[in-house]
Amino acid sequence: MRKLLAIIACKLGYFIGRFVGKGSSLPGKVALKICPDILSRVQLPPVVIAVSGSNGKTSTVEMIAAILRADGRKVVYNKEGSNQTEGVATLILTNADLSGRVRADALVIESDERYAARTFRFFKPTHFVVTNLYRDQLTRNGHPESVYDALKPAFAPETELVLNADDPLSSCFGDNRGNAVWFGLDRCEFSSPAPTGVYHDGAYCPVCGAPMEYDYAHYNHIGAWRCTGCGRAKPKTQCTATALDLRNGVLTIDNAVTIELAFKSIYNVYNILAAYAVSRRVGVPAETAAGVIGNYVLKNGRMQMFRLGGRRGTLLTSKHENSIAYDTNLRYIQDSGTECEVVVIVDAVSRKYFTSETSWLWDIDFDRLNAPNVKRVILSGRYCNDLAERFSYAPLPPEKWEVIETIPGAADALKASGGGEIFVLTCFSDRDKFLTLTEREG
Repeated sequence: MRKLLAIIACKLGYFIGRFVGKGSSLPGKVALKICPDILSRVQLPPVVIAVSGSNGKTSTVEMIAAILRADGRKVVYNKEGSNQTEGVATLILTNADLSGRVRADALVIESDERYAARTFRFFKPTHFVVTNLYRDQLTRNGHPESVYDALKPAFAPETELVLNADDPLSSCFGDNRGNAVWFGLDRCEFSSPAPTGVYHDGAYCPVCGAPMEYDYAHYNHIGAWRCTGCGRAKPKTQCTATALDLRNGVLTIDNAVTIELAFKSIYNVYNILAAYAVSRRVGVPAETAAGVIGNYVLKNGRMQMFRLGGRRGTLLTSKHENSIAYDTNLRYIQDSGTECEVVVIVDAVSRKYFTSETSWLWDIDFDRLNAPNVKRVILSGRYCNDLAERFSYAPLPPEKWEVIETIPGAADALKASGGGEIFVLTCFSDRDKFLTLTEREG
């Protein structure tokens, strides 16, 4: 009886919540109050894929769902991105019938790293993708190794792991497991001989603490690594990006599959590899997966095109408190070679909790904006002065950047300044504060 009541309460709460904007996690929270073990009482599809990691969860889940649907499967996934236990409960119960059966061929779950062990006490995914583990939300998560410790108990022995071989930390999840597969990227023309960025989280082995060496790095500490102490090294990859031309947007996987990239970012390449790898593991043909990825445009709003005063612009969502999210977007701007002006907006540090902690700004490689194609940088939002302090230590000439506190003021300055592209870097919390001042494209 409690099971039935929990399902009905969740469905009703979700229906009502859709009208008031509170439908993603509250219904699941109510259901778990009524029946705490409700997630162990439901009948799930034969394929259950979980995706976790510091960056790329939402994008990877979207692509997996699109690939599976193209393969003719009915797919359920958390479109709203509510990825803690209550949100997962809402996802499952609203898609279950009153007997508790989820009528689908596949369930794809985005899971918060710190809540995954709690969520997957009740059921076990058939496949678990870990995109990466980076510095992310320091005040909430602490060091990436703390997140590693929190996530590891979520993996059941029977669950197949799909891991990023190029990430020294998250690749450790596959140690001593016979059911782990890895994806990764071979050396490319843009690869560097050593890690880049303001800090180096891959300097020491996460297992023994000895110094690490790199054959090459693709960005920050992600690349071909090996430990000088215990001998751990980048695992052999079963899904490999064997060639990548970012400038022309062409990716080759396993020397056989060619994909044209809609978003020419190294960061997006790893999301594609993760989605492609797990799709192949659940039986999707290579040509089906490649065809979807080559024509797929992400729906999660991380890249938005707009017009402002007759000028074209691109808003790149850069997760606050996550320096690598910023670094990859800064690299995208630099590598575009497009003459442009850049706006960096920090008006709210987080949409989920209040904090004025901005030390993460010092981990971002803003030096990349000291590029010939970047003509001006505007710093805006509530924390514009924190940004200004950080920029005072960057190698940009003082005349190249300025502070405009209000977001409308920054938009007006861009309208008045003439030609060239516009790039805006900000987070989900602040994204619409700028986009409401523009005309949307696409």
